[in-house]
Amino acid sequence: MPHLYFVATPIGHLGDITIRALETLRCVDVIVCEDTRVTRKLLEHFQISKPLLSVRQRGSVRDIERVLESLRKGLSAAYVTDAGTPGLSDPGGELIERVLAGLPETKIVPIPGPNAAAALGSVAGIPLDRYTVMGFPPHKKGRQAYFKTIIESPLPIFFYESVHRIRRTLREVADCLPEAQDRYCVIGRELTKMYEEILRGSLREFVNRPITEKGEFVVLVSRWKL
Repeated sequence: MPHLYFVATPIGHLGDITIRALETLRCVDVIVCEDTRVTRKLLEHFQISKPLLSVRQRGSVRDIERVLESLRKGLSAAYVTDAGTPGLSDPGGELIERVLAGLPETKIVPIPGPNAAAALGSVAGIPLDRYTVMGFPPHKKGRQAYFKTIIESPLPIFFYESVHRIRRTLREVADCLPEAQDRYCVIGRELTKMYEEILRGSLREFVNRPITEKGEFVVLVSRWKL
């Protein structure tokens, strides 16, 4: 029976990788990743040498077919993203869909670990027994609908954003509804890394407040009042 492991990798600090993740990466026949350059650096740090297959984006039929061919040969594979828990904001979901359709006998095993939204939520200081994770906002089509969902949601919502769009995105979220500008907001920048920063305030404050525009961001917006 072929095995496909979904292995969470560090979002910054390499010490966050789990023992089980390392054991899995060492024992599989092939490692499937987004960017081979990023994954190779991680593997070299832990002195792991394995063949790499790249699934670069959603809809990459040829890349996924190469993974399926390895599984058909009875090889075991581990799927990793550039950082964090796979299958959330990457081609992992499509890979599983194709495996279930074409190789249903494959055993798919999650190897849990780091996740940026979970890390930020753990120190947000608000109840998070229920919440929603939205991923990255669309670059063009669908942005306003995406932001409207954030503002109208009764649940706390996490989303991710890049350094190049964080300022614009916060402004667009705040502009969706004037009274929503007082919503509680927590921003995590460069989580687990040397320059980690966690900021708390209202959407209104962040629109006018200087933010270091470096690194990757995860944002929490909530109706909760401190």
